[in-house]
Amino acid sequence: MSLEAAIARRYPFPGKAGDAIRERTLRLCRDHIASGLADNNCEQRLCSDDHSVFWQQFSEVLLAHQLKASGLKLSHAAEGADFLIEHGGQRIWIEVITPEPKGLPDAWINHTVGNVVSFPHEELLLRWTAALKEKAEKLLGCVDRKTGERVPGYRDKGIVREGDVYVVAVNGRLLRGFGGVMPELNGISQYPLAIEATLAVGPLQIRIDRATLKELGAGHQHRTRVRKPSGAEVPGDTFLDPTFSPISAIWAVDVDEILLLGEPRPMVVAHNPLASTPLLPRFLPAQSEYFADVRDDYYEIRREDGVLVK
Repeated sequence: MSLEAAIARRYPFPGKAGDAIRERTLRLCRDHIASGLADNNCEQRLCSDDHSVFWQQFSEVLLAHQLKASGLKLSHAAEGADFLIEHGGQRIWIEVITPEPKGLPDAWINHTVGNVVSFPHEELLLRWTAALKEKAEKLLGCVDRKTGERVPGYRDKGIVREGDVYVVAVNGRLLRGFGGVMPELNGISQYPLAIEATLAVGPLQIRIDRATLKELGAGHQHRTRVRKPSGAEVPGDTFLDPTFSPISAIWAVDVDEILLLGEPRPMVVAHNPLASTPLLPRFLPAQSEYFADVRDDYYEIRREDGVLVK
């Protein structure tokens, strides 16, 4: 199947808006392939009927487009993270992942209009922690669970060097509820899921004196671990662990083809306070950027406007 036919089948929308989506999506994909920024199987993946395969590849296309539109020059190597930016003597690597909706309730993903559905905040958070774990292992290496042998990462191979910036770009497109029509990056805490997954931020809570039943205060839970359905726990405080200091930030986005019609989509940068090589503020396109100001015995999360806020 040709790329044109695959795009037409995936976006069979009528009218001028449908024509614009098909034409702009096809042009963007062709430009991406011709630019040298794509792997050899890029076109094959864009033609795939598998929703997850397509979106993993199309996310790379969309994010490369966003980076170039911001005036950044990209390159792509046969081995290593998806994109490399060389800026002011600094090397910035961008590794893209689009988490699949594994473990999310069908009532959330394939919502029926009129039905009430709960916000699956823990299931969503687990998809973000899993995405970060996968890309952290790409960078730092891991131990193969079957063989027990160490699998080297980009740092071991010398691809990502000491002093390089490494950013994990997570597109939450496949995790949307309500039939996939509402882009959303925030979790139960009202902070981005990228913050909940890395800085131990849990739901809002009220502390009550058990004797007097008077309110003692309110705030967010400090949630360092997230429980999986199996009972196992995964870390929710990655950016408070020096082991992960080679990861500079998470670029959290929820982007799709509607971006090509000029409609904004949410983008957030979550900075690692312990990063060995921090990402410069307002470098990546985003509406918001989050920082953790670490003190002796506590830390405060600070939000600032991103470069997309004029």
